[in-house]
Amino acid sequence: MYSSVRQFVDALERAGELHRVTAPVSPLLEISEITDRQCKAPCPTASEHARAFDPRFADRGGKALLFDNVEGSDFPVLINAYGSYRRTEMALRCVEGGFEAIAARLASLTKPEPPKSLGDILRKAREFLPLLRVPPKRVRSGPCQEVVHEGGDVDLTRLPLLKCWPLDGDPAAVGSPWDAERAGTAAGGGRYITFGGIHTIHPRDIGKKKPPSHNVGMYRLQLIDKNRLAMHWHMHHDGAAHWRAWKKAGQKMPVAISLGGESVMPYAATAPLPPGISELLMAGFLHGKGIRMTQAKTVPLWVPANAEIVIEGFVSTECGEPGFVPSAKQQTDGSPPHGSAGATAGDLGAGAVFEGPFGDHTGFYSLPDRYPIVEVTAITHRRDAIYPTIIVGLPPQEDYYLGKATERVFLPLLKTIVHDIADYHLPLFGCFHNCAFISIKKEYPLQARRVMSSIWGAGQMAWTKVIVVIDDDVNVHDEHAVWRAVFENCHFGRDLEMVNGPLDILDHAAPRLGAGHKLGIDATKKIPGEEVHGIAHDLLPTPGQTRETSPSVCSGPDFGQGRCAFVHGDVQRGFDAGADFVIAVDESVDLSDADAVLFHWCANFDPGRDTHWRDHRVGFDATPKKPGETRNGQPVRDFPPLLTMDDATRTKVRSRWAEYGF
Repeated sequence: MYSSVRQFVDALERAGELHRVTAPVSPLLEISEITDRQCKAPCPTASEHARAFDPRFADRGGKALLFDNVEGSDFPVLINAYGSYRRTEMALRCVEGGFEAIAARLASLTKPEPPKSLGDILRKAREFLPLLRVPPKRVRSGPCQEVVHEGGDVDLTRLPLLKCWPLDGDPAAVGSPWDAERAGTAAGGGRYITFGGIHTIHPRDIGKKKPPSHNVGMYRLQLIDKNRLAMHWHMHHDGAAHWRAWKKAGQKMPVAISLGGESVMPYAATAPLPPGISELLMAGFLHGKGIRMTQAKTVPLWVPANAEIVIEGFVSTECGEPGFVPSAKQQTDGSPPHGSAGATAGDLGAGAVFEGPFGDHTGFYSLPDRYPIVEVTAITHRRDAIYPTIIVGLPPQEDYYLGKATERVFLPLLKTIVHDIADYHLPLFGCFHNCAFISIKKEYPLQARRVMSSIWGAGQMAWTKVIVVIDDDVNVHDEHAVWRAVFENCHFGRDLEMVNGPLDILDHAAPRLGAGHKLGIDATKKIPGEEVHGIAHDLLPTPGQTRETSPSVCSGPDFGQGRCAFVHGDVQRGFDAGADFVIAVDESVDLSDADAVLFHWCANFDPGRDTHWRDHRVGFDATPKKPGETRNGQPVRDFPPLLTMDDATRTKVRSRWAEYGF
């Protein structure tokens, strides 16, 4: 077990998983470009366990990087520490058995069998004994408070916060009428905290030594200036729910942002735990003993004693919710411009800024919006602190391996919620919230539809835009096999299910913020009773003969069984070429790269707005769209740019590659 970042770094170095960069580097884009190249490189040691559930990317991730000399900062930077399956296994103490070993331990706790004998009782006692050791342990002080800066000594700019992508923090660069100055964030230079554990409690628990509502989430924070940050959280997160409760109470919300600590802490902060289950309890379960917590210096919260750095403060509750859109007209008298849908820019509120844009895990920029200000009251840290961070962007990045760990670890829990599931797979092109492959042991008609509905109501899986359900005799982790099942078993006039529902707030294709449409594909073998829309259960279209009619029409990948076409621009081109499943993408996308086409499909289409039909044939318009391009009564919001690094940074990193020690 690793009780500190320093211990984890030492272990990574001994294992040959760490690369030190002693040359001076800038936290503005340079570290991001170096890291992005490492994320997509081969890793030193591939996890044999991961080959079973991610055969294509089990050997990716490069090395963890420790930058010892970061310009303008007092601290070294650790990044990509969780950026391979092997390193994530090390962090979670499961190198021997992989993520499935943790899943098996969870399964035994979520579905315990009654003991049948004295021997069973003793075995069960040993099985549950670790739970008695995992609650948080309160201590008087900890290494995280060896150095304390309060009041006027607070200076966030001495921390090596990264600017990850060129347009970060520049609203005008993504089409907003407001620039960073008007947004209130210019002084921060587009720099963000990306790997902090955000500690909050409900106001009803204020003053309690062991507040039951203590939540640890992981949300980004944008630097505003020396003592202020902007807090970005999604409306469905627990931290945001706590904020609404503090707002209702008319009080500022205390918050603590912890960086580092036990190696299990970042994972626990991202884990999709059921309501009422503490992230600290999960962290203790993974760590093998309770997480040490100490009282914060300036806020009524407990913080991880072994953290590297802790930022304390209060979140303003004066402003309104996200969904604020400023108008292009600037007022000459100094008054704010009018927004949209009856709101005005004045509603931004004294306690908010126009946060963003930010290069996100979707591979696109998340667009700017209204979020509250954190007034920082203290920064505490170890004397030899290391600043842990992460970049996200076009996958695979470091967050990919943490997300796949969740896929494996929480399979037993998902099975207790949706009993029909045999296994599931979250493909890289779906960026987790956009697509899920589900395998089931089919036993009755329309069971796949029931499973879709169950998943769309199951915790964080509820945000999934596309679900593909297959029989359990298909390897759900073989993505080509899954797609072959789609084209062998589906009549698209019968086997597609479209519903309305909540979506991830980062889904820019959704016609409304966090709300739109979802697509289910029933790719199981059909049985009597599945005559949907009057189409016989055993009816399939004649095997396709899709043909290439121009460079803008591709007959599709081999797994398409001749029925699939990828096209540039216009869905009708695919129909004219004889396909009955068409995906239309922008001309910048390589039609021969199925991963790229599927990535843009998931990112850029809304099933209720962008689906086209010609008889039983279906096509999806996955091209970028502009506001005003409504269809089926569904609007289009602003589409963000795809993440790309600027030429100057790429050239700089390329020219210095040997200097970095690679």
